[in-house]
Amino acid sequence: MLFFRTTAAVVLVGLMGASASFGLDVRVAVLRVDRTMPLPISRLDLPVDDLGFAGAILATEDNQTTGAFTDTQYALETRAVPPEEAEAAMDALIADGIGVVVVMADGAQLQSLADRAGPGVLILNATAPDEALRNDGCQANVLHVAPSHAMLTDALIQFLIWKKWPRLFLIHGSHPEDMLLADAYRTSATKFGARIVEEREFADAGGARSTDTGHVQVQLQIPVFTEGAEDHDVIVAADEVGIFAAHLPFRTWDPRPVTGSAGLRPLTWDASLEAWGATQFQRRFEKLNRRTMREADYQVWLALRVIGEAVTRTASADPATLRAYALSDQFELAAFKGQKVTFRPWNGQLRQPILLGDGRVTVSVSPQDGYLHQVSPLDTLGTDAPETTCRSFGD
Repeated sequence: MLFFRTTAAVVLVGLMGASASFGLDVRVAVLRVDRTMPLPISRLDLPVDDLGFAGAILATEDNQTTGAFTDTQYALETRAVPPEEAEAAMDALIADGIGVVVVMADGAQLQSLADRAGPGVLILNATAPDEALRNDGCQANVLHVAPSHAMLTDALIQFLIWKKWPRLFLIHGSHPEDMLLADAYRTSATKFGARIVEEREFADAGGARSTDTGHVQVQLQIPVFTEGAEDHDVIVAADEVGIFAAHLPFRTWDPRPVTGSAGLRPLTWDASLEAWGATQFQRRFEKLNRRTMREADYQVWLALRVIGEAVTRTASADPATLRAYALSDQFELAAFKGQKVTFRPWNGQLRQPILLGDGRVTVSVSPQDGYLHQVSPLDTLGTDAPETTCRSFGD
């Protein structure tokens, strides 16, 4: 079987104490933890060597632009290690005086690294979408820049209800990650009044992504697999691992739109976005890195901009001070998505709009018009304060 090196990363921000003149030296280290994964379905999704690093470089430049006015210096270091060396690398960087850590990793690794770092280190989660991390498994030293599964699935289901497409055919994969995503879609459907008329599991028999023959076998399965489904308006695919969803459009038995993990997808960032100053932002990234920005790049950029904004506003490098400011009513950050983003104080989740795109254009942005909330329409996406089971953050 063919393999590639996919990326989980830990971006570690070392902040040294401020002098009386508000001079700060902000040391930023990017520790990337590379997992071995099968090849993606499409060559357009092949991994890039600087995934995450590229976003960190742009964020460091942006932070330094502001830092020039406050006598603050930002420096970026990048490293890459396999999973078995991640904890040792974390230990070494913390021993070197690093107090703020931005983590790009899956949920299990995030929890492990946050536990190891301890309460004196501030962690920013840049990629893990697991709902448990924001609820029963929440940790007081973790802020979530990455959207949760619930935020992504709520964003899509809101749009489908707005379009008056409430009858859903849910197809999910057989991996644990797929099951978590499917659970989020079920919850979102109930929350917004959609109805899952049928569910089917597409089992991964192995080899689907490893050869051209495997791709053809999946393609041939799709029409028969989707035949005879209950009458539905739209297909929702929950394929977090990437086994079958990309093969669904134009191959299903019934002619229906495909959404979720293929077709119309909920995204934190899309290279097609042009509104709200995004065109200039995209061009700066492309000039710097000679490629388009991916979601992981954007989320690392956003995480490091959270740090830069907090440092600027508090004139402090203390992790507890930065955390308190980020969770306060005073914090807000422009994110090139139409409105400023803020943190939810009950579980440390960053509120943010979710884009809906098809890989060529940005079709819509959620929350959709008409979805109201007493605090912010953004709180219609994901776990709201009355629903949270997180007990680490307090009121």
